[in-house]
Amino acid sequence: MTNTEIKSKLKLASKLMELHGDNPFKIRGYQTAADTISDLDVEMVTMSVDDIPKIDGIGKGMAANITQLLERGSFDGMDQLMMDTPEGVVEMFKISGFGAKKIAVLWREGGAETLDDLLQLCQQGKVAKLKGFAEKSQETLTNAVQFAISCRGFERYANVEPFMINILAAFEKHPSITLFSETGDLRRRMEVIGCLEFLVASDEFETTRTVINAIEGFTENEKLSGPYSWSGMYDKCDIPVKIRFSATDQFYNILVETTANPKHLNMPIDGDKNLKKIVREKAYASESAVYEAAGLSPMVPELREGEFEIEWAKQNKLPKLVEMDDLKGILHNHSTYSDGKHTLRQMAEHCRELGYEYLGISDHSQTAVYANGLQDFRVKKQQEEIEKLNEELAPFKIFSGIESDILADGSLDYSDDVLASFDFIVASVHSGLTMDITKATHRLLTAINNPHTTILGHMTGRLILEREGYPVDHKAIIDACAEKGVIIEINASPYRLDMDWRWVHYALEKGVMLSINPDAHKMEGYKDMYYGLLAGRKGGLTKEMCLNAMTLEEIAKYFEGRRKR
Repeated sequence: MTNTEIKSKLKLASKLMELHGDNPFKIRGYQTAADTISDLDVEMVTMSVDDIPKIDGIGKGMAANITQLLERGSFDGMDQLMMDTPEGVVEMFKISGFGAKKIAVLWREGGAETLDDLLQLCQQGKVAKLKGFAEKSQETLTNAVQFAISCRGFERYANVEPFMINILAAFEKHPSITLFSETGDLRRRMEVIGCLEFLVASDEFETTRTVINAIEGFTENEKLSGPYSWSGMYDKCDIPVKIRFSATDQFYNILVETTANPKHLNMPIDGDKNLKKIVREKAYASESAVYEAAGLSPMVPELREGEFEIEWAKQNKLPKLVEMDDLKGILHNHSTYSDGKHTLRQMAEHCRELGYEYLGISDHSQTAVYANGLQDFRVKKQQEEIEKLNEELAPFKIFSGIESDILADGSLDYSDDVLASFDFIVASVHSGLTMDITKATHRLLTAINNPHTTILGHMTGRLILEREGYPVDHKAIIDACAEKGVIIEINASPYRLDMDWRWVHYALEKGVMLSINPDAHKMEGYKDMYYGLLAGRKGGLTKEMCLNAMTLEEIAKYFEGRRKR
């Protein structure tokens, strides 16, 4: 069990305790322990039982709970709390904006024991009559419950990727499996995954089924399995696994067909000809051969969504998509100056160790009091440290930035003089998220029109599978960014991936550059650049249209040019 998983369990325990009206000091102890574990630089699974109680903020009782978590994935207190709470009520913690106390009222006074019960309660107008609720909160709750229900059965790609890697490694060990690959949404690197799908080629299906059942952690669901497929679950993964069997000579045909979004397969190529027909005509020796038979340029799996890629391929205009090696720097990162875990020096040195040429530090601005946002005098102090570090770390460079809050009226939360002191500014919304499309769009457009805005941060404020995000007129915002020369961020956190990849192509058509930003609050957060890269590639992002694919010299000139304008 990882530190992140332990933190999640302790946070859940604290919510359940609050739900049941437990001692507030005890609840706070669980929350503190969870935060302490989140800040550790070492995985607890590598620590001895005697070392765990020595951690500041972890007492003997909490250490015993953590030891049990490491041994069996739960602890006695958690077991009791789960027994005392209906499963559907636990699921209510997924509702954005409603904490344990509100959920307790909905459960105990409203009688809702599942999300479906709760939706019915909202639709009947009964929530507004409960203590602490009103018509407006009932409307907000209705939307949040509907979103939570729509997210059932899905996991973020980043969460399931380790399971995919383990399963592929298990396939590789067995000689009866001649070819194998992930497929479906998983292979197209969709941001959320509902099923881990694989394709394996073998000429001995029964032998292969025996091999698969022998893989550690696999449990077959025989009712859902068939002669040419295996269905079941993989240990610790909450979504199902489906493995299709293929004869070796049909592997690439089936791989093309199962990888693609059906829209991609059915898009017309020439008359009534489409990929679905072509892939079924004969056996192909590779995926490229399928596309060549269709008269199309081959394309990477990420693009096979049925959006714009067929037209590009027909015209032989498929771009060379941006690669990890193309990225020269990391922008939008936080340090201990605001709410980051690591110091400015640590963030810079680790960035340099990873081979990047520059770091853009953009701690939270003064309005974000909850995140230790920087007042004017602290901005100056950070910029002085940046100057000293730049002398020491050269040729590596730290650019002085800020994540400036977009206020309710669309203005940024510093004076023009302070804003002008930064190399670049990421403008983001962090408050007042319950906006309609008119208000949200106007707020963002006002920020885009501010001459100090360099990058528009996480456009909709969404949290994948947690919060839908406020509605915006994407075309109006992208058009304004094109007019004002504002970069749009692809926030690379797998919890955000905002701007949505489905709008990347439109931004590129309008000439808007994008920046893949991890929004890293600790050194380990840099790894999220990979997930932002996947999102950009799905929309057709190239090196030439990616801001942080610029070299140090190029981006320094770019920032200086914007400041002069």
